[in-house]
Amino acid sequence: MRSIFLLLSFSPILISYGQKLQAYQLFNKEGKKVDFEKMVSTLSEKDVILFGELHNDPISHWMQLELTKKMHEKGNIAMGGEMFEQDNQNAVNSYLSGALDDEGLDTVARLWTNYKTDYKPLLDYAKDNVINFIATNIPRRYASMVYKNGFEILDSLPKKEKEWIAPLPIPYDPELPGYKAMQTMMSDHANENFPKAQAIKDATMAHFIYQRFKRDNAMFIHYNGAYHSNNFEGIYWYLKQLQESLRIGTITTVLQENVNTLEKDNAAVADFILVVDEDMTTTY
Repeated sequence: MRSIFLLLSFSPILISYGQKLQAYQLFNKEGKKVDFEKMVSTLSEKDVILFGELHNDPISHWMQLELTKKMHEKGNIAMGGEMFEQDNQNAVNSYLSGALDDEGLDTVARLWTNYKTDYKPLLDYAKDNVINFIATNIPRRYASMVYKNGFEILDSLPKKEKEWIAPLPIPYDPELPGYKAMQTMMSDHANENFPKAQAIKDATMAHFIYQRFKRDNAMFIHYNGAYHSNNFEGIYWYLKQLQESLRIGTITTVLQENVNTLEKDNAAVADFILVVDEDMTTTY
């Protein structure tokens, strides 16, 4: 009897300790904690949601799917992502229609190594619910061409291949902090074209997001590396060039040792900040 009494006496302490272990915490851009439902409520008023992920982080991929489900419950949506390149759109469409199976898609499309664990659930959700999924990214060979030769090299592309990138010439501001920082960080390895290669990706993703948004008049949820939309730059900046009044919500993902307090450097990076424990396992 005494042992049972002791166990019951200490059990609240054990439960309390267990409840403090968190894998993640959401914050708004002011650094205040918010719950998932509050984020959903705020973002449901937007035209476009840019969900900035860490490519190998399972928490952000899980939350992408959960957010997508919630937004779909509220109304019509379209989906799209950086991980699919525009010249693979036909393959994506064939998978969505059932004309291609998993093996067929893997054969004809350039899938990322973590596709099965991280992006297949999103594509399958689109398939099961008859939702458009747009391959928004520029074919990587063209971004490589820009890195080596600048924007001008794209003028030499055949007309058909230009359909897979943003209309030329794209606006470009080398003074945007993100592009300037990129040049500084990679100064030992990069030339002046390095941020341009990033910009052509951002511009192309923005172009195909906006094109589908205007066509469907439905919320577009886009999945991209956080650096493509952090600090309201990148894709966000290019979308605003297309339509200043566009209502865009952003989410970013960061790693911290302590998820309960938002570090100063991570504040105001996006409308919502998903803070993940830095010890979280990765998908690759």
